[in-house]
Amino acid sequence: MVYFVATPIGNLGDISLRALEVLRAVDAVFCEDTRHSLKLLNHYQIKKPLVACHKFNERAAAEKLVSLAREGKEVAVVTDAGTPVISDPGNLLALQLREAGIPYTLVPGACAFVAALVLSGFPAETFAFLGFLRGKTSEKRAFLQKYASFEGTLALYSAPQDVDADVALLYEVWGERQACAVREITKLHESCEYFALSAGLAGEKRGEYVLVVQGASPQQNPLNSLSEEEHVAHYMAQGMPRKEALKAAAKDRGVSKSELYRRTLPKN
Repeated sequence: MVYFVATPIGNLGDISLRALEVLRAVDAVFCEDTRHSLKLLNHYQIKKPLVACHKFNERAAAEKLVSLAREGKEVAVVTDAGTPVISDPGNLLALQLREAGIPYTLVPGACAFVAALVLSGFPAETFAFLGFLRGKTSEKRAFLQKYASFEGTLALYSAPQDVDADVALLYEVWGERQACAVREITKLHESCEYFALSAGLAGEKRGEYVLVVQGASPQQNPLNSLSEEEHVAHYMAQGMPRKEALKAAAKDRGVSKSELYRRTLPKN
């Protein structure tokens, strides 16, 4: 059996009894950073072989994991903090295990974006987790645009060196929203700082952030202030075929694609 084990995101006391039981019982532990995981295991006097599994070697690590599981070994998979697979290594491991027909399970526990959503006090009935913004600025912009009209709360991760640029891009794409920056979750200096996207996040940036952002009001999408032709052209400029651009713009404006198609036909 392979166990995906959630580990503390700050306070070491947040590990579950079941997680400790599994870590003590398995034959090996696959971890994002062996040095980081060694501190956790040493704290609980657990000694196990550690195998590095990070985004740069995940495919090779997956092959080794499958091999060990086929030998009948029990293995735990952990990341530096929180739940494996959530914006961390583990997704490819789970896929390879599933394709190989090897059973695996989750030992649940801490998850930073869930904790931040609770701490923010923003509506949590409907929300979307966007992970880290990745790629070039144009790719990030196109990704965020997909959520411009989403009315639920939005949560994303941001590293301290990226947070100012990320917030500026959120404002550019989503317009004015209220937001909350949550950091040092479960630690001594845990904080939730509320701010408007237009104002940016004040102060020195230290530690990993979860940015929790207010969802769009029904008419808030800034693209809706464009003409219908400009709205479609905006998506086509991002590389969308006209058919897909029409579909995206129609969704933003709350009209049918066929209706928008008729409205944007060239005038004779």
